[in-house]
Amino acid sequence: MSAVQRIDNLLDEITLADKVGLDVFGIGEHHRSEVVDSAPPVILGAAAARTQNIRLTSAVTVLSATDPFRIFQKFATLDLISHGRAEIVAGRGSSIEAFPLFGFDLDDYDSLFSEKLELLLKIRENIHVRWSGRHRAPLTGQAVYPRPLQNPLPIWVGVGGTPESFVRAGTLRLLLMVAIIGGEPKRFRPLIDLYREAGAVPATPLRNCWSDFTQSAFGRYHAAGCQQLLSGIRSHLHRDREGTRLAPATRAQFDALRGPTGALIVGDAERVAEKILYVNEVLGGLSRITFQMGVSAPHQKMLRSIELLGTSVAPNVGKKAWQYLRIELRRN
Repeated sequence: MSAVQRIDNLLDEITLADKVGLDVFGIGEHHRSEVVDSAPPVILGAAAARTQNIRLTSAVTVLSATDPFRIFQKFATLDLISHGRAEIVAGRGSSIEAFPLFGFDLDDYDSLFSEKLELLLKIRENIHVRWSGRHRAPLTGQAVYPRPLQNPLPIWVGVGGTPESFVRAGTLRLLLMVAIIGGEPKRFRPLIDLYREAGAVPATPLRNCWSDFTQSAFGRYHAAGCQQLLSGIRSHLHRDREGTRLAPATRAQFDALRGPTGALIVGDAERVAEKILYVNEVLGGLSRITFQMGVSAPHQKMLRSIELLGTSVAPNVGKKAWQYLRIELRRN
C-alpha cells in the first residue's frame, strides 16, 4: 500500500470513529519504512479539520528524542485547530530508532525522558520559562507561543512495566496510560497501586468508555467479530526495541492471550464488553480503554470494527456496567 493510501485510510478511520461516537483517537510515533506516523501532530491536524467531537492524541510522543518546546507548540496549535480536543501521551517509546536519527545517546535513555518531561510540564505552566538541565542550554525567560485553548493541555505518561515510571507519573500527578503488551492485565495491578500511592490518586470506577486507536507496531489488537483475522494477528503481537519482529506467538499462546483473563481483546461485542469490564475490575478502576488496532487488519475490516465499537460495544459496556457495577457510562 502506498503512503498516500495509508494516510487516506487513516483519516477515514478517524472520521468514522468520530461519527459513531467514540471518544479518542491516538497516533503513535515511529520512524520506519512500514508506517507513516513519524509526524503525528500533522496527521491529527488533518483529522481535526474532518471531525467534530473526538479527542486527538499522540500514542505516544517519543519525548526523549525531541524538543519539548516544539512538541508543546505543535500540540497547542492542534488544540486551537480542534477547538480544545488535543492531548499528549509522552513516553520513551517501544523502539529506539529515533535516538540515532536525531543524534541522541541511548545511554541517556532515562535521563533524557525525565529531564524533558520536567521541561514540558514547565512550559505548560508558564509562558515565560526559566529552567536549566543537563541536555540543553538553560532558559532565561523565553516565551512559548501559541498557548492552547485547554488550560492545562492534558498530558499523559505512557508506561510499560518499569516501577520507577509508575512512581514518577504518580509523583507528578499526571494521567497514566499503561501499555499491556501481553500476559494478563491483572499483573499490572501492583504497579498501578504504586502509581496511586505515589500521588495519593484514588481508585475510580469506570466512568467513561474511552476508546483510542493507536497506530503503533507495538501493542495489542482488537477487532469485533473477526475470526478470519486471527491467524494474521498472531504474527504481529510483538516487536523488539529495534523494531524487528520477534518469533510469532504459537496458537496456544495466542488463544491464552485472548482468553477471559488475557491481554488481547478479540471477539463479538458482548465478549469485548465483558473483557473491558474485567480489565476495569482487576486494575481497580479505569477512565479510558485503548485498543491497538492498526497492526494487521485490512482497511474495510478496520472500518467495520470501529463501527461495531461505537454502535455495539460501548452501549454493551454501559448496559453491563449499570447492571453489575451500578455505575453509569457517560459518552462524550
